[in-house]
Amino acid sequence: MAEITLSIFARWPEPGKAKTRLIPGFGTEGAALIYTKLLAHTVEVARASGIPFELRVTGAEPEAFRAGLGDDVRVIEQGDGDLTDKLSRVTPPAIVIGSDCPGLTPQLLWAAHDTLASEEMVIGPARDGGYYLLGYNADARFAFTDMPWSTDKVFEETLRRFVARGIRPAVLPELSDIDTAEDLEDWPEYLP
Repeated sequence: MAEITLSIFARWPEPGKAKTRLIPGFGTEGAALIYTKLLAHTVEVARASGIPFELRVTGAEPEAFRAGLGDDVRVIEQGDGDLTDKLSRVTPPAIVIGSDCPGLTPQLLWAAHDTLASEEMVIGPARDGGYYLLGYNADARFAFTDMPWSTDKVFEETLRRFVARGIRPAVLPELSDIDTAEDLEDWPEYLP
């Protein structure tokens, strides 16, 4: 089996464009600062895991991300298109994650990694009905096409699609990602 790569999807923390659902509570600068802290946390967790990882980026040149997060970070542009297009460019075997889940740990990443040694897919459900992690050993474009992104049906629909193909889902513990001011109640260290 090929080496599993962890792909972290990230956006440049530009005020007004990063974590826009946080802007009503924290302003453009505050939302960008919260996201900057979340992105740094995600990269540190990936580093601590020791799993080979890459940052798939949008909003700035790869050099800007390296300057802020370290020259050791492999940075790839996400490319054009919507989230479906961008996720579909990740080559399996892969684990894809966002960069806004403060509860993510190296142990969870290893649990996903090790699960892929014996299972076809692994998913980490988010409390809002989405997911914070998806791992797969074979082409998973079917799991991204025509997905109702940013709804509370993403996790459920993703499971349904894998099960319809005869793939048993391996499910990690549920975590919260940060999309709204209320999501930060348990994570004051990420406040601006």
